[in-house]
Amino acid sequence: MAGLIRRADIDEVRSRINIADVVGEFVTLKSAGVGSMKGLCPFHDERSPSFHVRPQVGYYHCFGCGEGGDVFTFLQKMDHVTFSEAVERLASGIGFELHYEDGGQASDHSNRARLLAANEAAREWFIEQLMTDGADEGRRFLGERGFDASAAERFGVGYAPQGWDNLGKHLRTRGFTNDELSAAGLTSTGERGTYDRFRGRLVWPIRDQTGQTVGFGARRLFDDDKGPKYLNTPETPVYHKSQVLYGLDLAKRDIARGRQVVVVEGYTDVMACHLAGVTTAVATCGTAFGVDHIKMIRRILGDDTAGLGEVVFTFDPDAAGQKAALRAFSEEQRFAAQTYVAVAPDGLDPCDLRLNKGDDAVRRLISSKKPMFEFVIRQKLSNYDLNTVEGRAGALRDAAPVVADIRDPALRPGYTRELARLLGIDVTEVSRAVEASRRTSPESAASTRSENAARGSAGVPETTASPVSSFSLTQLPGTTQVRLERDALMAMLQYPKSVGRELLARASLVGFNSEPLAAVRDAIAASIDDYERPDWVATIVGRVPPQFATLVEQLAVAPIPERPERELDVYLRRVTSSLVERHLVRRKEEVLGQLQRTDAAAAPEQYRSLQRELMQLEADRRAIHAE
Repeated sequence: MAGLIRRADIDEVRSRINIADVVGEFVTLKSAGVGSMKGLCPFHDERSPSFHVRPQVGYYHCFGCGEGGDVFTFLQKMDHVTFSEAVERLASGIGFELHYEDGGQASDHSNRARLLAANEAAREWFIEQLMTDGADEGRRFLGERGFDASAAERFGVGYAPQGWDNLGKHLRTRGFTNDELSAAGLTSTGERGTYDRFRGRLVWPIRDQTGQTVGFGARRLFDDDKGPKYLNTPETPVYHKSQVLYGLDLAKRDIARGRQVVVVEGYTDVMACHLAGVTTAVATCGTAFGVDHIKMIRRILGDDTAGLGEVVFTFDPDAAGQKAALRAFSEEQRFAAQTYVAVAPDGLDPCDLRLNKGDDAVRRLISSKKPMFEFVIRQKLSNYDLNTVEGRAGALRDAAPVVADIRDPALRPGYTRELARLLGIDVTEVSRAVEASRRTSPESAASTRSENAARGSAGVPETTASPVSSFSLTQLPGTTQVRLERDALMAMLQYPKSVGRELLARASLVGFNSEPLAAVRDAIAASIDDYERPDWVATIVGRVPPQFATLVEQLAVAPIPERPERELDVYLRRVTSSLVERHLVRRKEEVLGQLQRTDAAAAPEQYRSLQRELMQLEADRRAIHAE
């Protein structure tokens, strides 16, 4: 059993890791003021970003769903690993050797870690096999589709040799058990015992956003293989086909940078697009494009502003491709970005298009994309004989709801006129049909609610899923006194070293108007000795009453008022000093009142004591004001 990781090592890993880099593997982050970043929350679906990250604090918090924590918490929740596994993974990434209490070992026998290790070992072995004599058929397949050795290496393509359990034998010599190989989806069990799942096939590694191999896709090569044309890893603890996109690990940087994603239908299509210069291409893995895929893309795309991003779908022009296009259209409302469809004129997929007409043809395919609405409208109309009254009436009934569902109200009039032109019907009649569809369509009603919400809450974080039992920043009164307490605590939590130990100590002892904020102040007062530790915020979270833990997380990530970096330290000390000065002024007024009520002749010692305190308070006030 693994021993506990030494706390000093945990702190060292935390101090060396930039939480923005780790979160950035899953979410596209944008600047949200000095030292603050924000993006679409990976823990709940949202239209506008309410997920904030403070790299210098090492903390994140979503003002929409209430999720928050440090870099270890983030990995635990995103990848469903234990705390120790999260620490070990990050330590491994930076080459830091961990030490364990009581001579324990790293938790390499944890289930998830072992399955990932087995997949990685299998990936390496498949690549080696592609270079063997038995892989001639696999290399021929790649060559016929325009992929040379460097392309295979770029995408990690490998070969699973024919046989019974070649991979299983190899991995068992590496220390993996039959149960682990079965759980990873690498082997199966039949009447004749355990055998390799992938045999006599070309193999593509399927990686998650962070680049870890979680599964494989394998293409049939031999006629005697009676299995499906493409065979994927089954559902496993680390592989969920609805939550992965092939090529996303390679494409995510360019998707975020160019605010465009191209969704294709297969592994070779992804390869062809990337090699042709369309480096934003991804593909689903043996399943239809669905809601979970959309959530992933939106986070990477930074899909929070209508019209600024592009999602381009490529479909075959056959019946199956048209069905896929209509299925994608049904989920189109989930994007803020504009959606498009690209179909090659000769019905070629990107791989065949590149092979027959070159890289430039693939680039032209994507650049010649058509808006999703236009494509779907034309698909609807193609089912009717528009030369007859009955055909035009049926086409209008079928196509009007498509126009009605366009969420951008600025686009609807244009598409209404276009539909009228295509049908040869008066635009007034088409407008009535579209409006009637909007009144009866649930999607249109939802779109209208979304538009109204966007107009009414611009810039306000979503709060629909905030925990009821937790106290939130939004519940604080908006008085000047409470705002000062809030801003000073933000400075103390986010930049304790800039505020300095002495000022931290003084500010943590002053009186507060807000009871919840006073609870945070008390936790800071009890933790002064830890102010330079990398887990400073986590320490405070652990010392406040449970109902105020969310409040601490929010204070730790809320954006500091915008100002140039060079003035930040001045602001931090000034706002904290203002809190101390307010306390000194209040106390001075109290002492002055006591002094006025004290008879100097009857109580000379008390009178002199109050005078001395009054003088000291004034000296402290001037000193703090001068800083």
